[in-house]
Amino acid sequence: MRLPLPAIASDRRFLIMLALGFSAGVPLPLTAFVLRQWMSEANIPLTAIGLTALIGLSYSLKFLWAPLIDHAAPPFFRRWGRRRGWLASIQPVLALAILALGFTNPAVAPEITVAVAVLVAFLSASQDIVVDAYRIEFLEERQQGLGLAYYVWGYRGALLASNAGALTVAEFAGWTAAFAYCAALVGIGFVAVWRGPEPAAAPASALGWSARLRAAVVDPFADFVRRPYWLWILLFIALFKLGEALAGVMTAPFYRDLGFSRTEVAAVSSVFGLFATLLGALAGGWLVVRIGTARALVLTGLTQMLSNLMYVALAHAGHDMPMLWAQVGVENFTDGLADAAFVTYLSSLTSRAFTATQYALLSSLAAVPLRTLGASSGSLAEWLGWADFFLLTTFAALPAMGVMLFLLARLPPARRHPPEESSALPASES
Repeated sequence: MRLPLPAIASDRRFLIMLALGFSAGVPLPLTAFVLRQWMSEANIPLTAIGLTALIGLSYSLKFLWAPLIDHAAPPFFRRWGRRRGWLASIQPVLALAILALGFTNPAVAPEITVAVAVLVAFLSASQDIVVDAYRIEFLEERQQGLGLAYYVWGYRGALLASNAGALTVAEFAGWTAAFAYCAALVGIGFVAVWRGPEPAAAPASALGWSARLRAAVVDPFADFVRRPYWLWILLFIALFKLGEALAGVMTAPFYRDLGFSRTEVAAVSSVFGLFATLLGALAGGWLVVRIGTARALVLTGLTQMLSNLMYVALAHAGHDMPMLWAQVGVENFTDGLADAAFVTYLSSLTSRAFTATQYALLSSLAAVPLRTLGASSGSLAEWLGWADFFLLTTFAALPAMGVMLFLLARLPPARRHPPEESSALPASES
């Protein structure tokens, strides 16, 4: 018997997904925007702030230790089962690492601050691995879509709580209190793990470790590299977000240099920016349906590139609140637009036999060049100045646009796979 939507939505399992999504989203701003805001206030040079982009490599490389977490017994809480045991083992250590981050001082010992932030990112990425596996095994097939929606809303809510929330707490109680507040937020996920059931264990595989590794990593890539223009496809994926990545690393020190306060940044960039991104993602999904993936990718890629010109306008305007609202609104809305088309395009590249693994591996590896090249943004900003730097980030998107037109002319998404081999995956950010 098919349950009505209200009955499905009230299922306790979806509340668990909401809480786990919240726990997964808390650490991300603490190793990115919030950390850079803190370092800019400590008068850390832009070159050093730019290098903080490397902290996020854990999110891009998490597939390297995912097989260990997937198959090994958890170090603690073993009676809770494999998935819950791993989450219960990771989350308290993650909370302690976030708390420890607040007790560092980037003005005195920035290398210690960065080292603890790297640990936070590693533990956060490890939590993401287990949460994704838990979600897939915990929910029935018909519940996956709604379960992912709950997870994403929890995740987005956490970005708001740990970004705008941390900046607001720091304004009134200092940075140590802000990180202590965020450490406590991870407890929401721990409660969900404590109260949630363990998914049914998958049958033990008779394959050895080498065979498992081949099935998990080698086979999906072997399938991919047999396709025409596969190197061009990887190049496009690596370059598509380059302009956004270069600009995003420098956003916090840029706002700080223009004289915007923590509360102003929290209200506009974090709160308003989140809703602008969600609205852009909805509009992007509608656009893909209306005009198709290929044309949507061209159109949204162009708007994403041109939106960086709003940074140039803000650099010339200075401490101008209406211009800040306009810049944040345009930049976040166009990013949401582009993300919807880009994820749809990535999904069209996956084979049904390797859908989850191939998508995860490709998206993770594709982010590595962005993380590494983004680390140079501080040096570029110091050398060029704000206006010319953001003008450069606009032009940085041109190579991806050229590769995109080359690929779409030769491999249109609608004809890349027969209908029975195509896959449409929901967008998820870890």
